[in-house]
Amino acid sequence: MQQVWIFSPVSGGWAPTCDNQSMSMEGSLIGLWLLSKGLMAGLAIAVPVGPVNVLCASRTLSKGRLSGLMSGFGAATADALYGAIAGFSITFLIEFLQREEFWIRVFGGILLVGIGVMYFRKPAQAPNLKSEDGPAHSDFSSTLLLTLTNPTTILSFVAVLAGLGMGGQRAWWLTFLLVGGIFLGSMLWWVILVLLVNRFRHSFDQKAMRWMNQIAGIAIGGFGVVTFLIGIKHGR
Repeated sequence: MQQVWIFSPVSGGWAPTCDNQSMSMEGSLIGLWLLSKGLMAGLAIAVPVGPVNVLCASRTLSKGRLSGLMSGFGAATADALYGAIAGFSITFLIEFLQREEFWIRVFGGILLVGIGVMYFRKPAQAPNLKSEDGPAHSDFSSTLLLTLTNPTTILSFVAVLAGLGMGGQRAWWLTFLLVGGIFLGSMLWWVILVLLVNRFRHSFDQKAMRWMNQIAGIAIGGFGVVTFLIGIKHGR
């Protein structure tokens, strides 16, 4: 019987198998293992409180689940892009992000401060529980851009993947599975957050929404100031 060598997640290297059935079973286990690793990495990056979390919660309260989910979808897409760069070890992109970290942080900080001011001054309106209309594409693009303006995300992915034993080189299709898991893990968090916030949406009247807008504006603007100052501190 011909011996076939396949990648083993247990040993982290290549191991022999003696038949096609064993190879198929091992391949399925590898796929599940990589997806679970990626899912854990996606959750680890998405869960910590940040400006996108505040923005997603605020949009869910004011505009509904669709707006919140599209905001989360934008953030998850950015996480997957940065996860792919880290997973494929695309050195020149990693070096570019590290080299231009000053300008990316400055731009991202100014953008966050602008969004914070806009939310702080936003007229308060009671949530329309019967309608979830709105420009979903802008909800997606804004959080995509905000997440991409945080270059430390990619360094976080490098650290998380190394901590999960996923550092270094691997076959391209294995990395694709890993990146898919990262997207699913990040999106899972946004779905959970939106559903939790939406559950209490009916409790918010116009006065409560005014307070929510002001709190969101201060929080997002505060994140922007911190991001800007970190960029200035590191300098060029």
